Amino acid sequence: MAIIGQKEELGDPRVSNIAQNDTMKWYQKPNLRFLYLILVPCGLGVEWTSGFDSSMMNSLQAVASWVSYFNNPTSDRLGLLNAMYSLGGLMAVPFVPTVSQYLGRRWTIATASLIMFLGAGLQAGALNQDMFLASRWVLGFGIPFAIVNASSLIGELSYEKERSTMTSLFNASWFIGAIVAAGTTYGTFQMSSTWAWRLPSLLQLVPSMCQVCFLPFCPESPRWLVSKDRSDEAFAILSKYHSEGENGEEYVRLEFAQIQSTLALEKETAKAFVWADVIRDAPMRRRFLLALIIGFFTQWSGNGLLSFYMKAILNLVGITDNQTVQKIILSKSCWDLLTGVPIALVAPRFKRRKMFLTCTIGTACVYVVWTIASARYAIDKSASAGIAVLVFIFFYSPFYNIGWNALAYTYLVEIFPYSQRAKGIAFEQLAVRTAVFFNTYVNPIALDKIGWKYYIVYCVWILVEITTVYLLFPETKGRTLEELTFMFEGHEAQEKQKRNVDKQLELEPIEPTGHRAANV
Repeated sequence: MAIIGQKEELGDPRVSNIAQNDTMKWYQKPNLRFLYLILVPCGLGVEWTSGFDSSMMNSLQAVASWVSYFNNPTSDRLGLLNAMYSLGGLMAVPFVPTVSQYLGRRWTIATASLIMFLGAGLQAGALNQDMFLASRWVLGFGIPFAIVNASSLIGELSYEKERSTMTSLFNASWFIGAIVAAGTTYGTFQMSSTWAWRLPSLLQLVPSMCQVCFLPFCPESPRWLVSKDRSDEAFAILSKYHSEGENGEEYVRLEFAQIQSTLALEKETAKAFVWADVIRDAPMRRRFLLALIIGFFTQWSGNGLLSFYMKAILNLVGITDNQTVQKIILSKSCWDLLTGVPIALVAPRFKRRKMFLTCTIGTACVYVVWTIASARYAIDKSASAGIAVLVFIFFYSPFYNIGWNALAYTYLVEIFPYSQRAKGIAFEQLAVRTAVFFNTYVNPIALDKIGWKYYIVYCVWILVEITTVYLLFPETKGRTLEELTFMFEGHEAQEKQKRNVDKQLELEPIEPTGHRAANV
């Protein structure tokens, strides 16, 4: 377990040093520029589905035809309609690591996209509540496969200098889907026919369609290829996309040697791909504990109320008009994007611990003021108190985005070695889906029964988050994935890794010509 102020062991810094000294911008490198552009639909686009789903279900509660078609769902039934998405995800998580290891990043994303495509079609064509519930389950079953592999693929393909920024943009892409869903629902909510909710449901298949269409042009993870003894293809990909900068050839030689030696060492310590690795040894237990914590904290920081039950929150301060609710949801989605993307671009430049602490302390302060204003409105129906609640709902987003949105997947990709990365992020998804299932089912019931007093639970819980981050979260900024691989294992493992890299470099280097045809 971490101790306050403990410094984790970091590995051979040669690759990260070359990357940090490279003065060429990514957009000046044609191949790298193409890579980042293709990762938008293939990787970042996965979160469009998540954002679309949350925002659409949030908005549909203010769509009269949806409410009437499903017989004016009670708070517990409404919770089930939302929670079914997470239930599907929970049932998928145990299979994610095995499927990912067998199919690779690209094909697993493609398979997940086809599953979600089917789910969106079923949702749009739902004839009754049971069919709608089934469609929500199918959508939820597909999303963990896509999230785990898309976040990993982005981190494993990106050039080290931009890696943390690219993985930070992954969660920020959530807001694009949220805006499209909120805007579409605002445009259709006054329709008297069922197309008021069927059309937004149908549009949820668009992100999955993007992944299926663009993935053939996206390269596979070099680390997965090396793990499958396809090193020539991996080297070709690294040479094409990572050798355009200053000292590019030396960077690729070192990076490839680090990947090969690190994966070889990982195989020595983890022969079988089994869930028992969660408790295999102290360093691995610590990694999985951090994944569990991140999964719960990203969903139990009060954001679940805003993502799914804005109508109920606004009703507590006297905002009941459906059109006004739709406008506020759309406005907040736009605000989230306007703040989330710049924060995702800036946050990786700072130390991870400082950003997580700023995030948790900021959200705690916002929730305390929000709770006080809600209590004041409940006492005297003060319009100023209602406005204060609305203002602090908007203040909440930037603080949340600093840590749990911008850095969650950046941090997860960094703390797990390749062999356990899919499993680690899947474990985080297990926590996420459990937390969301609880939130989406319990939140509407709690808001209905005890109103603003429910916010006090989050005020107390976020204090727990602050303490946990301070005590347990290590610093990871400024190193490559291979340099971070044995950060918890100690100096001996780091030295062994460096010796293996040096031995690998002494071998005759692989030439980037004459390879088997590879999708690069």
